[in-house]
Formats: sequence, C-alpha cells, structure tokens
Amino acid sequence: MRVAALWFPDWPIQAARRELGIEGPLAIVRNHRIRVHSGGLRRGMKVRQAQALIPALTLLDDAPDRDGRVFAEIAAGLDDVASSIEVLRPGLVLVDASAAARFHGGENVAVEMLLDAATRINLDVQVGVADEIATAVLAARHNRIVTDSSDFLSGLPLRSLEAVDCDRSILSSLNILGVRTLGELAALPAESVATRFGSAGMLCHRIARAEPDRRVAPEPQAPPLAVTVAPEEPIERVDEAAFAGRALAARLHGKLRDAGQVCLRLQVTAEVEQGVVERVWRTREPLTESATADRVRWQLDGWLTGGNSGRILSLTLTALDVAVPVAGELWRDGASAAAARRVVERVQSTLGVDRVLQPRHAGGRGVAERIDFIPFGERPIPGLDGSWPGRIPSPLPARLGSGPQHPAARVRLVDARAADVYVTAEALLSSDPYALGWGRARYLVVAWSGPWPVDLGWWHGRRRVARLQVVGVDGAEEQRAWLLIWVKGWRVEATYG
Repeated sequence: MRVAALWFPDWPIQAARRELGIEGPLAIVRNHRIRVHSGGLRRGMKVRQAQALIPALTLLDDAPDRDGRVFAEIAAGLDDVASSIEVLRPGLVLVDASAAARFHGGENVAVEMLLDAATRINLDVQVGVADEIATAVLAARHNRIVTDSSDFLSGLPLRSLEAVDCDRSILSSLNILGVRTLGELAALPAESVATRFGSAGMLCHRIARAEPDRRVAPEPQAPPLAVTVAPEEPIERVDEAAFAGRALAARLHGKLRDAGQVCLRLQVTAEVEQGVVERVWRTREPLTESATADRVRWQLDGWLTGGNSGRILSLTLTALDVAVPVAGELWRDGASAAAARRVVERVQSTLGVDRVLQPRHAGGRGVAERIDFIPFGERPIPGLDGSWPGRIPSPLPARLGSGPQHPAARVRLVDARAADVYVTAEALLSSDPYALGWGRARYLVVAWSGPWPVDLGWWHGRRRVARLQVVGVDGAEEQRAWLLIWVKGWRVEATYG
C-alpha cells in the first residue's frame, strides 16, 4: 500500500481567507489566545500581545464549522483525480496512492495531479507519500515522497509525533528519559514501552517503527452499520441539514452501542437532485455522537453552499470501520478519561476547586481517619506509613455510622450477669461481653475482639477512647458485626457487611 497525505498548512487561516476574502495579517483566536496565525506571532500568545506586535492584525474567532464547510468543497475537487479519499480532519486528507498511480500511469503523475487540483484554487498545500498512513502524514510536513519509511522516521525529532495525535504527556516523559528522536524510540523494547506507557505509548512506538497500517478506503469485511433518513421535504437550508444530521448521528450511535462497537471510519452519503454524493471521514480515536454530528454538519454545509449538488433528498450515515471499545472507557459512547477530566474541571470552574473532591488513602487508627479528601486534580500525597498503635485490624467496616455523638449510635453492652461492660483505666474490659442492645433490638454476642485504646492527644482535648469489634446474632440467627467506640459509653462507629 502507498498512501498520499495532502496537508493544507494553517488550514483555519486558509479557510477564512477563502470564504471571507480577508487579506493582510490574520490570526484565529480561541479563549483570548492565538490558535493559528499567518506569520510573525507565536501560538498560545495572548491577543493583546499579538495586537501590540502587529497593529493591523485581523482577529477572527475559532470556527470549526467554517473550517469543515470550506474543506468539504476542497475535498470534492480531489474526486476528479482519485476515488479512494478519506478526510482525517479539515486540512488533512488521505488518498490511496497505489490506486491513483495505477489509473494515471505512475505515482509521480498522480501526485502532480493531486497538487494541481489543490493549487489551481490558490491554496497552499504540501504532500507526503509513504507506505503507512502515519508516515505519510509526517512526510507531508516535509513535502517528501518516502521510499524507506524507517530511514525517514529515524531522524525526525520526537515532537513530530504531535502531528499524528500522539499523547503530549507521553512525549514529554520520553523526552525527560532522554529519547530525542523517533529512531531512539523505535530502538526501545516494545515490552518496556507497553509496561511504562500502556496502549498510548505503544501507538507512538508502532508509528516510530513504521509498522503496517490500515488501508485507505478498504473494502468492508462485514455488512456495515447504517442509518438513513428521507425527509418529507427536500433539505435546502443548512440549519435543516444540521438538525437531520444530529438526529441521524444519535440513531447510528444507538446501533453501535447495541452492537458493542465504536466507529473509526464514517461515510456520509446524500442523494441530491443531481445524483449521489458521498465522503468518508477517518479518525484515530473512536467517534463520539457529538463528533459524528459535527462531521455530518460540515459535510452537508459544504454540499449545500457549494451550489453544485442541489437539494438533499435523503441522507445515510454508514460506519465503515468499527472496533470493540477499549477496556477502561468510562461511558458506552467511547468518551475517554480525558473527557471526564474536562467535565470535572468545568464543574470546578463553576462551584470552586475545593468543592469537587477525590478520596485518597491516609494513615490513621480509626475508619474515617484512613480516608482523606483533596481537591480533584491535586497530586495525592501518599499516606504515612507506621505502626499506628491502637489501629483496628482488617477487614475494615463497610459503612460508617452517623458519628459517636449521634443519639442513634448509642448501644448497651452487658455481661452474663446483665452488668454493663466498660473500659477500665488500664484499657481493659471490665468483663466479657454477653449481649448487646441497640434501640429495641437485642443481640447475643458470639465473638468479640479488642479493645484498642487510643489517646487522641491535646488537640482533641486529651480524650482517650477505645474500639471494640463485636459480632452478634438476633433471634432469627442472623449475624451482624459492628465496630464500637467507647466515649463515656459505647457507640456504633461503623458496621460490617
């Protein structure tokens, strides 16, 4: 397999210039920072700093819909040269170079025709050709046709993998460990990379080793999952198309959930007045329902505003390439742990950092003392190790009570002579427990362990308490177990089971 990747550098800038006709210095802004610029600035720079450097700078808000809509029109122009086309994202498209070479009489001829198709509409484009999809994307950054993938990749800096959506935190960790190039990464044992960095690290390792990738636009091995809608009235407005696309995306992902699958390659097909048009979108990560709806909206927007297709008579979404969800995903629609973190961070921004907490193990003697809560996102400090004199042994109780001061926590523990059992000054029981009364319930003590005395120290008013594990049975021979605490009388601190 030979893959050609066409990369349109700084696509949001090119899309804005093409649709809005803006000339001169231009920058795309997200969250008051520069996301993409036409030159002379730095990504991530604050807007005020950028305006101070270039007073004539035109600023536009980030608009993914515009990027997708304009690129849908560009990708349609490539259909005249190659039939096997997949869009990775707006500004990056893949072509089956082997099929195009056979049709046009050579790989170089096919590449020239692809470039001509893109440059004749006055767009900046670079092309890379290689045996693997990821290598072709990296080759497009250098505008090269690669014959030996391993030789080409070995000299690239490690940060190049950001272009193929590798985890930046893993790349940063590898850099700290002294791995600077893809050749050095490829030389690492696969077992060591998998142990240290998991599946995300193995993805980087496979790319660095130029391992075989999936084909561009392969033939489906099984009947694909598909959903279709045929509106009563033809769709001619973008808002109507967006509504239909979102509803259809929900239906498709419902089928995917029922089948236990996620979608990696999506085909959007529309029956229009001039015939049938279709486009394939490929992603490295599983498509969520929202991401599917976005791609459908971009594509339909491009077809409707392009003026060459006419009204939409029917719409079909097909999951051409599906996979089993990766173990550990938090939700059935394929959302990742990173998505969960973003949701929690949004909640923190609303309620406050200290209002969203996460538990951690801590050192202590009692039950509640062994669990601490810290603001979500902070690095947990390991619990203090030590003997902790007076610490109750495992297993820990399953449920905490309402607190020793709660009236419902009071219990009465008596011996065989019906005398109260208490803790002496020597931290011993006055007699062996025989029965326990908790409210109106009565239990016969069948086992007990302790007591474990604890001096709470001056910061707790020099209080001395003791804990006792007790197992009892009621009249129906059902067992129950408690952790009792002595604070001028017995209280239920926690229950077992």
